[in-house]
Amino acid sequence: MRRALPLVALAVLLAGCGTGGKATTGDQANGEKVFKQSCAGCHTMAAAGSTGTTGPNLDYAFGPSRRQGIKESTIQNVVLIQVRDAAPPMPKGLVEGQDAQDVAAYVAAVAGTGKAGAKPPSQLGNDGKTIFQSECASCHTLKAADATGTVGPNLDQLKPSESVVRHQVEVGGGVMPAFKGTLTDEQIAAVAKFVSSSAGK
Repeated sequence: MRRALPLVALAVLLAGCGTGGKATTGDQANGEKVFKQSCAGCHTMAAAGSTGTTGPNLDYAFGPSRRQGIKESTIQNVVLIQVRDAAPPMPKGLVEGQDAQDVAAYVAAVAGTGKAGAKPPSQLGNDGKTIFQSECASCHTLKAADATGTVGPNLDQLKPSESVVRHQVEVGGGVMPAFKGTLTDEQIAAVAKFVSSSAGK
């Protein structure tokens, strides 16, 4: 993959001119498998345990965009474009078809999360604490989850109700992305219950 594109260029790229279409829903489990087989040797990405240096460090490439609230679907489209329009030293046709969609979905879900061995949301199950530690801990403080993030509010101090947490997770706000469509309704309910029942305790 070439170096991550400046955010100001995303709108132009995502217009779809010559890209072969936008990203669709991908199988993140297969994406992880294909990434480790075909991409990990050249790219660094903590979630995959890869430390390649031939291509860009994907955590550095997409982490800032994620923290600025750029949508996961946007990152997914950028990754897919980079895979399809491969430039040296990345060989063309390395990953194609549905495998390319799957890799894009996987990278978009985990790159820049700051979690070694992070799992994409589809593999997190419905345990609220696990979901929080994977998706929220880098930004929020919550003692029950051993989280000390400072980007978002300190949840132990805020002590939000379950309905407030659910709404915030669904729609986001400020630098926080909306997780509706990324997490299932069951996962959102689980993380809301976990936060509301454990904050400040």
